[in-house]
Amino acid sequence: MNPELEALRADLVDAATHLGRPHDLRFKPMFGGLMAYFGEKPCAWVSADGLALKVAAADQEELLAIDGARRFRHTPTAAPSRGYIIVPTSLSRDTPRFAAWLARSALAAPTAQTKRPRPKTRPLR
Repeated sequence: MNPELEALRADLVDAATHLGRPHDLRFKPMFGGLMAYFGEKPCAWVSADGLALKVAAADQEELLAIDGARRFRHTPTAAPSRGYIIVPTSLSRDTPRFAAWLARSALAAPTAQTKRPRPKTRPLR
């Protein structure tokens, strides 16, 4: 694995451990990066661009006020994400502060949607 991605992954693991919930954190490889889930809810995206934390709209301005934080973009020309904010290394390496943001992210993330069963169709006559 890419050492930069592994370092960012370790920051998330440290934060989850600080919260006493390392078992609630899991990762899924996706599009050359990692999608992080905390308590089965998407909470972060780890990519070559950095660690983007999913944050509720009410908390975004506070996070963006931290020097180095910026909105995530899927590509350089894509529109900025409305929910994911790239956190600066100064925050992700400060385990107690970052753990607080991870906990806030977990509260903001909606639960995974379950698929509805398809309605039964009647056979054609």
